[in-house]
Amino acid sequence: MLTSQIKEHLINITGAENFVDSQVERLVYSYDATPDYQSMPDAVVSPRSSEEVAKILALCNEYKIPVIPRGSGTNLCAGTCPVKGGIVILFNHMNQILEIDEENLTVTCQPGVITLDLIREVEKKGLFYPPDPSSMKISTIGGNLNENSGGLRGLKYGVTRDYVLGLEVTLPNGEIVRTGGKLAKDVAGYDLTRLFIGSEGTLGIITEATLKLIPIPKTKKTMLVHYQDLEDAARSVSKIIANKVIPATLEFLDQPTLKVVEDYSRIGLPTDVKCVLLIEQDGEGHSVEKDMIKIEEICKSENAYSIQIAQTENEAEALRTARRNALSALARMKPTTILEDATVPRSEIAKMVMAINEIANKHQINICTFGHAGDGNLHPTCPTDVRDKDEMQRVENAFDEIFDKAIELGGTITGEHGVGIVKAPYLEWKLGESGVNVMKSIKDALDPNHIMNPGKMFAKDTRKRVVVSR
Repeated sequence: MLTSQIKEHLINITGAENFVDSQVERLVYSYDATPDYQSMPDAVVSPRSSEEVAKILALCNEYKIPVIPRGSGTNLCAGTCPVKGGIVILFNHMNQILEIDEENLTVTCQPGVITLDLIREVEKKGLFYPPDPSSMKISTIGGNLNENSGGLRGLKYGVTRDYVLGLEVTLPNGEIVRTGGKLAKDVAGYDLTRLFIGSEGTLGIITEATLKLIPIPKTKKTMLVHYQDLEDAARSVSKIIANKVIPATLEFLDQPTLKVVEDYSRIGLPTDVKCVLLIEQDGEGHSVEKDMIKIEEICKSENAYSIQIAQTENEAEALRTARRNALSALARMKPTTILEDATVPRSEIAKMVMAINEIANKHQINICTFGHAGDGNLHPTCPTDVRDKDEMQRVENAFDEIFDKAIELGGTITGEHGVGIVKAPYLEWKLGESGVNVMKSIKDALDPNHIMNPGKMFAKDTRKRVVVSR
């Protein structure tokens, strides 16, 4: 609990209207989009500037009060759950696009800007900000930066970190540092910009970002390819890339996911096939046409059951929206929806999907799988009920095996959702003890009092690797 003196200090910094500690307000920010994780903060504050953020952090550092920076709460690894109480910091006042620089092709903004709002604003200038997480209608740029968010366009365009040129960051002691800038080249010292991207609020608070823009693609084409065999789809993915064709989007949905999404969206998705690939290409008109012809040839050579090409932008947008709404559709099935992510080399996608299905059958649970086939990032999703303790234990055991299999295939425990609390016990599986110790050393150096988003990234106990007879 906060003392009356600390409350008074916080109110003096932000104003009484930007400090709340009622039971109702604290309850609202006690959880994020991750099922089965909830813990009450002591207070919630909404600073109006970087200077106010610096004063809040300096105060919290002095009294060793936990600080949890929070965007829209779409986090899927319990990364913004205040497990040790403390202060939740919101950025609803720091939500401005400060500058769109058409000469340097950059946009500078505050952390509270909604991702889709930024995308739309730069598109008015004929420019393009590619990162497009499925939650982009409500997720914030600050949240994207903290999680290094991916998206449907990640194969061709990369993820959030690939578009960050510079940051303004407030350190736990209240100092403000600037990294990078509007520069095409900058090798002055350590790459502090990349250090903070994906750090999940455990090292400092990002209060401003300068992001790279590119010219908006002139043409876009979309196709949906149906398969009756998972391996045929996986070979198509690998062969498309091997032929030096890099689609803007190359998504995968298995049959269980298709059935649920079609029931939700009602746009005519096939439900009698084993899986589909949603493929989109953009760029110059002649180049897009050439690539799509090549992609179609490759898919047919790998036994595509049917190929559907969107005839209008409305058709294409319906397909994209259906894919983005996969989680919403699956969430209707049961009271609890556990959406995970694991990444493997794209050549191992078929093996991974089949392993997921085998593991689901073994533990007698239902898992639907979809994801970014082009970069090997899959989202096995389990509709369940947190009140059913026996089933929840089987779900946890199943995901242990899924993460283990991903690593065995040369992959990782998370491709874009982050570590947070959920993946913290598995971090050593991927990095090894030495790798985790390096991360802990960085944490200790920047945040010696461990006030920044405590309880995340580093678990007290790691989970034992699963031993499964293959």
